[in-house]
Amino acid sequence: MTEHLAASGPTDPVKRRQGQPFDRRSFLRGMGVAAGAAGAAAIGGCNTSSGDRPRGSSATPGSGGGHTTGTSVSGGRAGGVHLGEYDLPIADWLVEENQRPGTKDWLVSGTPHRGIEGFLDHASAKAGDVVTLYADSRARQISVRAYRLGWYQGFGGRLVADLGHAKAREQHEPTFTPGINMVECHWSPTMRFEVGADWPPGYYLLRLGTSPQGWSQWVPLLVRDDSSRAALVVQSSVTTWQAYNLYGEYSLYLGPSAGGGSEAANRSRVVSFDRPYPPGWEDGTADLFGNEFPLLALVERHGVDVTYWTDLDLHERPELLANHKCLVSLGHDEYWSSTMRFACQSALERGLNIAFLGANACYRHIRLDASPTGENRRQVCYKDASEDPFLGKDNAEVTANWGEGPVPRPESKLIGTEYQAFMPIGSPLADLVVTDPGAWIFAGTGLKSGSRLRHANGSEFDRYSPSAPSPANVQIFCHSPITSVLGASYSDMAYYTVKGGGGVFATGTASFVNRLFDNAGVLPKPFIPGPKAGVTAPLTRVTLNVMAELAKGPASTHRPSTPNWDRFYKAGSGAPAPVDVP
Repeated sequence: MTEHLAASGPTDPVKRRQGQPFDRRSFLRGMGVAAGAAGAAAIGGCNTSSGDRPRGSSATPGSGGGHTTGTSVSGGRAGGVHLGEYDLPIADWLVEENQRPGTKDWLVSGTPHRGIEGFLDHASAKAGDVVTLYADSRARQISVRAYRLGWYQGFGGRLVADLGHAKAREQHEPTFTPGINMVECHWSPTMRFEVGADWPPGYYLLRLGTSPQGWSQWVPLLVRDDSSRAALVVQSSVTTWQAYNLYGEYSLYLGPSAGGGSEAANRSRVVSFDRPYPPGWEDGTADLFGNEFPLLALVERHGVDVTYWTDLDLHERPELLANHKCLVSLGHDEYWSSTMRFACQSALERGLNIAFLGANACYRHIRLDASPTGENRRQVCYKDASEDPFLGKDNAEVTANWGEGPVPRPESKLIGTEYQAFMPIGSPLADLVVTDPGAWIFAGTGLKSGSRLRHANGSEFDRYSPSAPSPANVQIFCHSPITSVLGASYSDMAYYTVKGGGGVFATGTASFVNRLFDNAGVLPKPFIPGPKAGVTAPLTRVTLNVMAELAKGPASTHRPSTPNWDRFYKAGSGAPAPVDVP
């Protein structure tokens, strides 16, 4: 069902307060996170091979249950390395989906200011849901097509539905709420459409286009399957995207400096999902391509038994964690509600495994409120406990950093490591240094003690701290020297298990996912990262090793951690131990 809604009402004559949008990808490029040189090489000693496509028992999208032993679906290659013989859960539906023809038609050409932009009343939806598109455009008519992202022979997407054309209009200016400095768009609907039963679960982009101008822009949507029992659930970090969204000149970090106040002081305390992501921020997709798409392409290429949801879905349906073996958090997963945090902690104790493939996760505490378009559409984060009206009334819900405020609960209690800082803007990324080469995550990589994966570490990073409330049985795989804005430090790739429960793997670096994409030349740069020789291949193998192991069930029963943190840190302090790091 597609319902095209006629534009109505006069265009608001007030000039939009839309300054230069915050381009997070430029910010990340400035810190050296954007991927660089093309061409990936296999690690020394690892051969490539071909093989039959493995089959699993997962027959329907997102149903889970697929399990096979052996190579991946793409000719036995994983980022240029041979997978060898080990259990990697494979979903037949995802294998078959990615054998369908791909296209580059999903790519966009961009748009001028107010050319075309939009948002949806859903961050995610399931089959049968009706979704409303709100679009703003100087054109009189727009086309809308829904593309699913995946591998698709390296083309990255396929057309799932042509939703037709709709009348367009220049919408009213966004509203502004002083005090909390919230920007929100109360726009007229442009189109309503139903998510079809033939839309497989996954990441989708609505491609909005105009003719004859040729402007085009993306609007993201995640299609989920709440009945899925896939081994792994991949989580999209839309609360973090929204925190950095500077549409209307306000985000949780910045506001205009007019009136004598600083940009940071004028930031929002509440941000709304009822607004677009600016065209300058990956053409309306926020952090999807830099911090999430490379992992998406990897699991789709190899047919891994996964399903997808957003962190808002974890907040709304935390009980669904019980249907999966492992939760996969991606490159930048900073903003968590209490429901998200404690659901994961409880599920971990019951046997859920968690893979944090980034850094700075679970660092900011948020609350979620309703907006006129639906539940959980406003994200509250005062950051400063003294400003939050919940202080003294409900201290456990005060939105300071998780490790601060009236009820401090550092993220290290869940992740095992804790956020440190970011590198100076413009400085090259640091190397990732292997210090426990015999660990299971390095199987098949050929990496040795002291192996350095160049420029694979940063820009934000975590490390283990014995002085923090961290698990005592943390195993450190990589202990990498790094220089941050606060001075010399270390980044730790770490792992621990809960007795009788699950395990937690954490990369310790925000650049990890960005380094996984190994498509050389089919998709355009710079926002689609290219492979890094000597880096993408081993990190791909590490990722598949982690997913294979954590998809088996409670890690404490088959892969308990071997604590070694005291090799690197003095007990009872956060100070590094006097040991040599290769």
